[in-house]
Amino acid sequence: MFTSQLDPAQRVTSLKSLANEDFDILIIGGGVTGVGAALDAASRGLKVALVESQDFASGTSSRSSKLIHGGLRYLEQYDFKLVREALHERELMVTSLAPHLVKPVAFLYPLHEKYRERTYVGAGLALYDLLRGFQRALPWHKHLSEKKIAEIAPSLRGDLINGAIKYFDAQVDDARHTFSIARTAVRHGAVIASRVECEELLRNGKRIVGAKVRDLLSGKSISVSAKVTVMCAGVWSDQLHENFGINPGYKVAMSKGAHIVLPKSAIKSDAGIILKTTESVLFVIPWGEKWIVGTTDTPYKADRTNPVASPEDVEYIIEQANRVLLPKITASEIIGVYAGLRPLVANAENSNTTKLSREHIVDRPAPGFVSVAGGKYTTYRVMSKDVIDLAAKDLRRIVAESVTDKLPIIGADGFFALQQQVSQISEISGLPEASISHLLNRYGSLIYELLAIVVEDKNLGEPLTSELPYLKAEIIYAVSHEGAQSVDDVLSRRTRIAFEASDGGESLAVPVATLIAPILSWDAATQKKSVSEFIKHLKSERVALIKILAQVS
Repeated sequence: MFTSQLDPAQRVTSLKSLANEDFDILIIGGGVTGVGAALDAASRGLKVALVESQDFASGTSSRSSKLIHGGLRYLEQYDFKLVREALHERELMVTSLAPHLVKPVAFLYPLHEKYRERTYVGAGLALYDLLRGFQRALPWHKHLSEKKIAEIAPSLRGDLINGAIKYFDAQVDDARHTFSIARTAVRHGAVIASRVECEELLRNGKRIVGAKVRDLLSGKSISVSAKVTVMCAGVWSDQLHENFGINPGYKVAMSKGAHIVLPKSAIKSDAGIILKTTESVLFVIPWGEKWIVGTTDTPYKADRTNPVASPEDVEYIIEQANRVLLPKITASEIIGVYAGLRPLVANAENSNTTKLSREHIVDRPAPGFVSVAGGKYTTYRVMSKDVIDLAAKDLRRIVAESVTDKLPIIGADGFFALQQQVSQISEISGLPEASISHLLNRYGSLIYELLAIVVEDKNLGEPLTSELPYLKAEIIYAVSHEGAQSVDDVLSRRTRIAFEASDGGESLAVPVATLIAPILSWDAATQKKSVSEFIKHLKSERVALIKILAQVS
């Protein structure tokens, strides 16, 4: 009955539904928690709508460290509940919910002392492994000798490192994961539209009965009727509470997490590295032919839409990484910098963000209105379940329990079998095995939708650029199935070309626009505008990066 396809026609249909239908749940926010809540509600049989003012995952959900993890450092804070919960979610995602997107990744915890530190850290990692329960998709931690470390990670300083402990967490393309959840929600009946901004809440006395929203593409205003409105706005929560005249039971403090991107050649290691710092922890994370190094954890009160790293952030990351690396990384090697904002639940003004709760909170400040804030990307599903549980109480009828712990997102079904069939799929499709593996690890069983595009036009089976593995068919698919509506959507989130390409994707903006223009029914002026907007944003980021690196150098 329903399809997961997000294309221009689906958006038109969704806007009509928003205007003409009555909903049980209206969700504000298209980050991972918002789309997770839409899936949770829809899979319970509720009639649900979701609006996002920008693109899906355009905020925090595309700017994370790309890790699905339990939060090893939270053990030192004795936050065992959060660690156990996160590890359980990690196991679900790796094994059944999203194995095509969430992959195990090995980390080394370097040791500086032979005995005391090894005992202390080893005990912590043993507890970390034990807290994940009986589901154990990832290997147990392992102690490594100096000799083994020299083989695995030649860049770790042999004069300081007396060994290491190897353990496993997982990583994900956060943006891809987020809109895959959105598509899964649509397949289960959710009505979803991006570039639709919530302007005000609709009231019947003290009860919230929906919201007035505006389609930012057409300028048309729509009144959406809903029994309960659910806000999943992350770092925008305080601002929207104020705009809506709502007095919430919590405040959100923004914590900035900055990252630098380095070429693979900068660090010689077959595994990621985790370092304990005086403030937090630092991850050196493998990402294809790149390294992502971060993160920071500092209070932030500036622009929510475009958070930027500071020279101090970059200096801190380089300084901490160079404590154990040789040769040392330098600012001149940095090919990209990005920052994301964590929406932490604050109990008092000027709270230290490293000590604020990483757990989430759900709130019902008015009849017919609930919200959720805090938490971690890894625990999005639990947050989504909890906020819909609270919203369901306002529906005044029996609502089924959440089933999302047993509901794989699109592309997960049959993935492990398809992994064994790469050679056959390659032979049948005519694409190289490397391209098939690349597609499987981005789309899972949806690979056949990509291959269907190639069947229609074999030229679309070619790479968009020799520098990266993305195929031209993926650019088409981003618009025809994944809801992309601009060059920036495609290069920044549907693919990660904007921070993976040496030029940030500038040379690819026009070819991408040419590919997607027919699907979006763009004229020449609209096509040129989308290219210009992307390049303008890219150049502003480059100018900022040059200024940062000049100060760091």
